[in-house]
Amino acid sequence: MNIKHILVYTLLLFPFSFFAQTYITNVTIADVENQEMIANQTVVVENDVISSIQKSNVIEIPENATVVDGTDKFLLPGLVDAHIHFFQNGGLYARPDAIDLRKHQSYEEEIALTKTDMENKLRRYLRNGITTVIDVGSTYNFLKQRNDFSDKTHAPTIYITGPLLTTYEPKVYEDLGHDEPFTLTQTVEEGIKGVQEQLAYNPDFIKIWYIAGADGLSIEKSARKNLPIVKGIIEEAHKNNLKVAVHATQQITARLAVENGADFLVHSVDDELLDVDFVALMKKNKTVISPTLIVHRGYNNTFGQNLNYSNHELRTADPHQLGSLMDLRHLPDTLIIENYKVFSNSDQAISWAKKTDSISMANLKILSDAGVVIATGTDAGNIGTLHASSYLDELKAMQKSGLSNWDIIQASTINGAKIFDKEDEFGTITVGKKANLILLEANPIERIENVTKIHTVINKGEFFNPEALLIDSPEDLAQRQLNAYNLRNIDAFLEPYAEDVEIYMYPDKLLSTGKETMRQQYSEMFDMTPNLHCELKERIVQGNIVIDKESVQFGSSVFEAVAIYHIENNKIQKVYFIQ
Repeated sequence: MNIKHILVYTLLLFPFSFFAQTYITNVTIADVENQEMIANQTVVVENDVISSIQKSNVIEIPENATVVDGTDKFLLPGLVDAHIHFFQNGGLYARPDAIDLRKHQSYEEEIALTKTDMENKLRRYLRNGITTVIDVGSTYNFLKQRNDFSDKTHAPTIYITGPLLTTYEPKVYEDLGHDEPFTLTQTVEEGIKGVQEQLAYNPDFIKIWYIAGADGLSIEKSARKNLPIVKGIIEEAHKNNLKVAVHATQQITARLAVENGADFLVHSVDDELLDVDFVALMKKNKTVISPTLIVHRGYNNTFGQNLNYSNHELRTADPHQLGSLMDLRHLPDTLIIENYKVFSNSDQAISWAKKTDSISMANLKILSDAGVVIATGTDAGNIGTLHASSYLDELKAMQKSGLSNWDIIQASTINGAKIFDKEDEFGTITVGKKANLILLEANPIERIENVTKIHTVINKGEFFNPEALLIDSPEDLAQRQLNAYNLRNIDAFLEPYAEDVEIYMYPDKLLSTGKETMRQQYSEMFDMTPNLHCELKERIVQGNIVIDKESVQFGSSVFEAVAIYHIENNKIQKVYFIQ
């Protein structure tokens, strides 16, 4: 077939790279700066940059080119998550300062997992179309580990700081050496030294945890008391050509930080509506803000045991971290857990959450309308805010705040680049910029959820089938169906199963065949059983077989069971139950 005609290409389990150029033809391009869709374009990717953009009916495609058919598809810049934490996994055991469950899982094990799982996290981000991540509070070990991924095409571009410079450090994080996410700075001199110590690790910026009130003073008195330290850190960072991000959730701390040179606010102000003078100051100083609207909800829903994840999150999240969030249903510390549950569901907590959420969303709309640069960030890694898969919920919360889909796409692309003055390098589909792109099956301006309908991810010039970036292991599949079972989500529960799945009572009594039979049986059980929860007691993985020992709460009864899952072609093909 002549290469000038449309080539039908199939992305297999690995990315493909090219000896010449790649032409994405007949595609609709999202011009995020001018907020318009431009149809019938051909984008040429050469090496890792966009080398040409022309109308499809005028461009000539050379014989040695590879062609990707973009008909009825939409090309966007790769997404940016401007607020993540690699040192946190997103599960129940991620923050022992928030809920101390170290006797059930040691924090040393949690730390070890954050490091061994970094590649999976990065692949998960890329699979979700996120080609740039910004870690706004890390450790020295992660500053070193990010270097392992700088030239990997399966990893997003990483911008990262070191430990948070702070006047308050939770005790559980003390004495962790290079795994410590905080540097305590109680004097100006210690603040300056904290910046200087990070320089040897080449951070991309410096982060301040501006916590007011932990010293027993009022918020304003505490903020002003610690201001000289904050100012000293900012000045030292700027002296070394490093921008400064600041955690400041009250208007007084945010104002003082911006007045003294903060470049990036990494949360919404949630204590009061922003006044016009402060908004004007942010715009004048070109301060970027990442609202992180959903992170508090993750904690509240976990502690209150009110989890209700979408099909998207159940399919794309780390299934083991998501599953851990349901451990409060069966951990033996009943008094502690019940206290968390009662408080999180109390009128006081619900009222506070509604108030802070409404203030945060109102302030986001105020800032957006004023032209302040908004950058999408999730605060992923915190309890209940899962890496990569939480991104869509953040976009939907921004939409609920009153931002248009175009505003949200801008915040998720070009505005992320503006944090480090990199808008000339990435963030738009422009000749000469990096070829970090996502090819979508549907228009995200019509429906923001369409950002998850990813046909192809282009990262550092290489083309990927998103589903091939991170293949579920047999253990992952078993955990995904268990998560959905505990959440009574029938569609997500059935998704890991083969269409012709066979269910047996061990050793060989066939109980049912096919997903539709399972749907009828389990739908009725989910609907009719008021107290349903499966606790995983033990798991053995042997090749493509997963053996789970389970304790199942079924109404008022509890029984022990063993489930044996046989996986074939990345689906659960057979299940054997032993009771």
